[in-house]
Amino acid sequence: MITHSYAWYRSIAMLMAIFFVGVGGWAQDAVNATPYGNPFNAPVAALLGAPYKFALDVKTKSTEKVNVSDGGIVRAKAALTPASDGVFRLTLDEAQQAAAGASNPLVRLGELQVEAARQHRLGVEAQYFPNLSSSFLDLHYNKHPGDVLSAGPPVVAVNIISKDSNAVNLLAVQPITPLFSIYQLAKIAHADENIARAKAGMPGAETALRVEKNFFELLVAQRELTGAEADSKKIQAKWLRASSSEVHISTEQEQEMISAEKAIIGPASKVKELTASLDEMLGLPEGTRLELVPPAPLVEDTSLKEVADKAMAANPEVVEAEQTAIKAHAGLTLTKLTYVPTVGVLGGYAFQNMINLVLPRSFGYIGVSASWTIFDFGKREDGVKESKANAEAADLGVQLTKAKVAAGVKSSYLELDRSRQFYQLARRMVSVSQFVEASYKPDDPEVASARAKMEADLFRAELEYRQAYAKVKALMGAR
Repeated sequence: MITHSYAWYRSIAMLMAIFFVGVGGWAQDAVNATPYGNPFNAPVAALLGAPYKFALDVKTKSTEKVNVSDGGIVRAKAALTPASDGVFRLTLDEAQQAAAGASNPLVRLGELQVEAARQHRLGVEAQYFPNLSSSFLDLHYNKHPGDVLSAGPPVVAVNIISKDSNAVNLLAVQPITPLFSIYQLAKIAHADENIARAKAGMPGAETALRVEKNFFELLVAQRELTGAEADSKKIQAKWLRASSSEVHISTEQEQEMISAEKAIIGPASKVKELTASLDEMLGLPEGTRLELVPPAPLVEDTSLKEVADKAMAANPEVVEAEQTAIKAHAGLTLTKLTYVPTVGVLGGYAFQNMINLVLPRSFGYIGVSASWTIFDFGKREDGVKESKANAEAADLGVQLTKAKVAAGVKSSYLELDRSRQFYQLARRMVSVSQFVEASYKPDDPEVASARAKMEADLFRAELEYRQAYAKVKALMGAR
């Protein structure tokens, strides 16, 4: 039979087991819980934002400072709103920020990859601490385990093993030698996190480049359309003068007028196409009218040495290669640690009524556990050789990646310098033309056509300049 005292012990043991299970579940939920928004520190939050935001001034040298930690990125916070006439007037910064919001899934993907790597690192580092666990056992035998006769007169039958047995055990295990392996695993996890952080800003930067390219191509197309319309007005004016003087219009003049009308169709179609593409990037309805505000002149004064130094320190490819080498060397050390015995300290407290007389109802204990593989037919030796080869290959990969990035830095900087000179020349030409136009009628089609063509050339040169500068910034790890 089960006595009242046994039933009381069983109830207490069951309640304690339920309590420890509940506490364990709550602790696991607390570890796994993270805010839905941006769970990172300030530098990472800035890295995962929207594209460039330039601060420009033509009076000084470069007013845009490249900050490798945050990439010079500002997250878009406000939606676009149309003017009273229904036209969206856009600056380049507004377009890039709006596109960053529209492409949020790509940005969110980078955030999730960084967060997954961060949580993995925290999980590995948690193995430094003792492992606390609890267990509960409740057994009921269908037959009595048997009696044992006690020594000495009188002879009494006693039960050593209870028919109804309960046991609650609280155990803490602290690894000793595995701490060295955990340290290497933490280095690998930290390297993976650094790689994820280095790549996190790429979707936003790529979106910014696409918007910038579409923005300037639309500016160019609009100027080309203005020039074509001005040329058509010149031919129409010539035709009107000829008809007013009652001079017969030749076939050549009619063909010229038709050609002028054809010249308008191409730029007009291109404007519609680029407008639709930009509307899609910004998340605007199809057919939305856009009025683009030309950005302030881009002025920068980046030296080749500055680009090269920052590229070697923060370029995503270099960062990935260096972190891969760290992982490979940590893996080599981890493989060598398989020769070390596994030693741990354990301790706990138990409540039981399974074994009577021999063991007390409650007791504590402490001990040491150790294990060591004596022979594994060369598996450890082969693993060390494999890890050593991977480490050497990773070191060589760092050298090759740095050489590749250095070559790319030099060619990209030369391209930037060349595009800068063309852009400055185009700006001077436009500035000179503004003085010349002052002596002409402002509504003269010929003047309007020439101005539109020079502005189109200026925007082409500026687009090339900005794209070259963006490429250099990408090499420096700033997005």
